[in-house]
Amino acid sequence: MSYDFAPLLRSAIGFDRLARLVDDAVSNAPAHASYPPYNIEKAADDVYRVTMALAGFGPEDVEIFLADNQLIIKGSVPRHERTGELLHRGIATRAFERRFALADHIEIAGAELINGLLTITVRQVTPEALKPRRIPISLGRAPAPEVHQNQAVSHAA
Repeated sequence: MSYDFAPLLRSAIGFDRLARLVDDAVSNAPAHASYPPYNIEKAADDVYRVTMALAGFGPEDVEIFLADNQLIIKGSVPRHERTGELLHRGIATRAFERRFALADHIEIAGAELINGLLTITVRQVTPEALKPRRIPISLGRAPAPEVHQNQAVSHAA
């Protein structure tokens, strides 16, 4: 009996534990589900890099979107004019769509395609309202005990 791991093939950025679980599921997935190959790297406490191997793709063949806490990378088939007959196809250049689930408060810092590697840098930004803040303690005198009017009248009589 085999299981379909397709729903689990999305990777997570900003959820280190979840990313490990997904990587375990991906290792049991069919080979075509891992195209194009990618790495997720934690560069700093709040900075991540997604690197995808896109040999044969140019910037005009790849689109990157951020929607509903998902990083979506789509690639269309590159249009290269061949001058000769292709005897062996070892470099895959097929259309793809890869989605990565993002944690809250993730922003895309940039993307670059150099030597066939697409690198997308994402950063987790904590809004000021969610950051811990220190509450100052002021020094003052202890408040005077309250005297009720009824008590003052009964003592005077």
